[in-house]
Amino acid sequence: RRARESGGVPLCRPSPSGRARAMKLKRFLLRYYPPGILLEYEQGNELCTKPVDLLTLTPDTDVEVLVNQIVRHEPLISEARKPQVRKLVYKLIEKLESNEAQNFYLFKILRAHILPLTNCAFNKSGDRFITGSYDRTCKVWNTMTGEEMLTLEGHKNVVYAIAFNNPFGDKIVTGSFDKTAKIWSAETGELLHTLRGHATEIVCLSFDPHGQVVATGSMDSTAKLWDVERGVELCTLIGHTAEIVSLNFNTEGDKIITGSFDHTTKVWEVATGRCIHTLAGHRGEISSTQFDFSGDLCITGSIDRTCKIWNVDTGACINTLRGHNDEILDVAFSCTGARLVTASADGTARVYNTMTGACQAILIGHEGEISKVAFNPQGTKIVTASSDRTCRLWDAESGDCLQVLEGHTDEIFSAAFNYEGDTIITGSKDNTCRIWKC
Repeated sequence: RRARESGGVPLCRPSPSGRARAMKLKRFLLRYYPPGILLEYEQGNELCTKPVDLLTLTPDTDVEVLVNQIVRHEPLISEARKPQVRKLVYKLIEKLESNEAQNFYLFKILRAHILPLTNCAFNKSGDRFITGSYDRTCKVWNTMTGEEMLTLEGHKNVVYAIAFNNPFGDKIVTGSFDKTAKIWSAETGELLHTLRGHATEIVCLSFDPHGQVVATGSMDSTAKLWDVERGVELCTLIGHTAEIVSLNFNTEGDKIITGSFDHTTKVWEVATGRCIHTLAGHRGEISSTQFDFSGDLCITGSIDRTCKIWNVDTGACINTLRGHNDEILDVAFSCTGARLVTASADGTARVYNTMTGACQAILIGHEGEISKVAFNPQGTKIVTASSDRTCRLWDAESGDCLQVLEGHTDEIFSAAFNYEGDTIITGSKDNTCRIWKC
């Protein structure tokens, strides 16, 4: 059967009897970013998936050697399936090379809100995006036509933090200075739940990867986990002594990290709300946090001008990345986690090798602080958003500036790639969103 691209299917839980049952491969699913093949198989009467991660795949990979390794190590894949596996690997390589040479061009300008914008975010496929604003609303837009599809009204103050429940994209969560978060239908705009409980403004939030839990972080020094289906609080993550400004789920969705102005980041168990580790060592407020794809590592950026790499299992600091001479405002891993990038108020970004901690490139060219940074899904390009009113695209390998995205008339606070890496959305204090395509 034809392999289809998948955002990931829930992994199978072992059968209650505990006996290993015969497993039968049903079909292959492709995962482009990071590269992998998902095996959909039957065990008993349950449909399960198992990933074969190919995080080190490059266009130079010896495909025959790789295919032989996969078949040798994966009991679900028989020799007879080799031609199919070979085809899938070539498809993944083709994706890694897509959009390489193309330049981005301005596709649309959207004058999104009357009052200032706070944030913008894509759904997985990139055909919809959302904007939050000081006008107390969140708007849903069609990326291709630029038309406003829905206005989500109901908050009594600034809508500051917004997210889709990717990869599904059928729900939106909004967090507001009115101390509440709201869950909405992305299709109809219907308000599904209002999440009440925080004592002060909500400034960061996220859906878990399965779309079942929402996490909210607040100026009240707590984070809360909420049940999406029922709209009720599951638990409060208590322990920070200052506002929480960053939070992230890992790929599995069983852990969450929170970064705080108390100079620490905490790792929590989602199922129980228990604090597993406090990652202490920074000498200033945390500005940004992220897990890598494997969930084994996380990074923290701080206004102390350093980024730290942590072992999530042990809570140990593996590396402290120095070099910036002003606050670090944002950090990001590449899709596979092989590289990371830091963005600073000193106007530069730095690319590091995650394993060695070596600085591979310094991205020099902006004339103002860089507040946002992101890799494209292929891990080959980096976008930076700056107060100098421009975004820049960089080659992640060489650090060369490939392109300057000009046109905004005020500082840019948001820049994001869609899942394919062929569209960028930028949000600015000039109150416009710009869509760039290649």
